Amino acid sequence: MKKLGLIGYPLTHSFSEKYFSDKFKKEGVNDFSYTLFPLKHIDDFTTLCEAHTDLVGLNVTIPYKEKIIPFLDVLDESAEKIGAVNVIKFHKGRKIGFNTDYHGFKISLLKLIPKDYKGNALILGTGGASKAVEFALKDMQIDYQIASRTHAKGIAYDTIHKHPGIISKNQVIINTTPLGTYPEVEQKPDLPYNFINRNHFLHDLVYNPEETAFMKAGKAQGAQVKNGYEMLIEQAEKAWEIWNE
Repeated sequence: MKKLGLIGYPLTHSFSEKYFSDKFKKEGVNDFSYTLFPLKHIDDFTTLCEAHTDLVGLNVTIPYKEKIIPFLDVLDESAEKIGAVNVIKFHKGRKIGFNTDYHGFKISLLKLIPKDYKGNALILGTGGASKAVEFALKDMQIDYQIASRTHAKGIAYDTIHKHPGIISKNQVIINTTPLGTYPEVEQKPDLPYNFINRNHFLHDLVYNPEETAFMKAGKAQGAQVKNGYEMLIEQAEKAWEIWNE
């Protein structure tokens, strides 16, 4: 039996476990299993690998997409450029890091925005998922700004409130933070939503609930909105392809 799994913390609501378990049943895949491995500390990764020598692949989620890198032997080109890993392949004694988030996000965003979109984008958040979104936007030649709770990287949310023209300038707004994830469904990024209009496109990487508070606020202003479910499917299928190469 070839073992796959997911590392992160906490793992109370895992897309990956259900997705791959359903996939195995639907497609008659009998030689793979999928297990959740909640790690309170990234240092526990080494112990995990020693205890499960039959691992062939792992998904990586919050908060370890960047912290996992020092534990890997080599990075795929895209993961190295992005600086974040969400897929690990165990191959010939080596742990190889990949990033399929950017692949999934790019496919999903292209279905949301016009084919001839020439505007700018605002990325909310600075974590591992944010880095994948940056890489995808660069690939699509879309200029972007980054917003976070502090001025450490990009602009702070209070700056956006003081200069709401930032919202008008960036017609694509992407939430890469976990704000609004079940059960904290009322949470959303701190933005002046009244400056959003029907020319905006809001993409939330959160998929549970199906319509987040961020999406609802944009939709109320006439914006087109989308959650992270399609992105997750696309990145998962890309991971499956990597594990089976």
